Amino acid sequence: MFRGRFVHTMDAKGRLSIPMGYRTEILRRSDRAPVIMNLEDCLALYPYEDWAKVEQELSNLSSLDPEVQKIQRFLISGSDECPIDNQGRILVPAYLREHAALDREITLAGVGPRIEIWDKTRFDEDLESTRGSYSEISKAISQLGL
Repeated sequence: MFRGRFVHTMDAKGRLSIPMGYRTEILRRSDRAPVIMNLEDCLALYPYEDWAKVEQELSNLSSLDPEVQKIQRFLISGSDECPIDNQGRILVPAYLREHAALDREITLAGVGPRIEIWDKTRFDEDLESTRGSYSEISKAISQLGL
């Protein structure tokens, strides 16, 4: 599992350093390159086998349903293997940098099975919005038994 937050700088070529603890966990869980994919406002980095499970579940949904087709297209076509280089960096593809509005300052957030990659300003705004709704969110979660 991934947890914690780190702020890093992405270089002009789109290379981003992955914190040592995250790298160690990714490499422990898979011999293959991790997979980066788009989410709504950010990107997610999964160890390969974890992503393969998500992709399989998405593929098992009815492709006759137009909404399923849309989410499959969005998530699967918005994913790419992303090897970690010898300096502990990944190269974020240009189309994914554009999707997540990534510029220079990046927040990497461990969110259980995945690492989210955010533009720092966007992450801070999202976190502030969550803080503002914390009471309502916690009530909804408690109704789920958590």
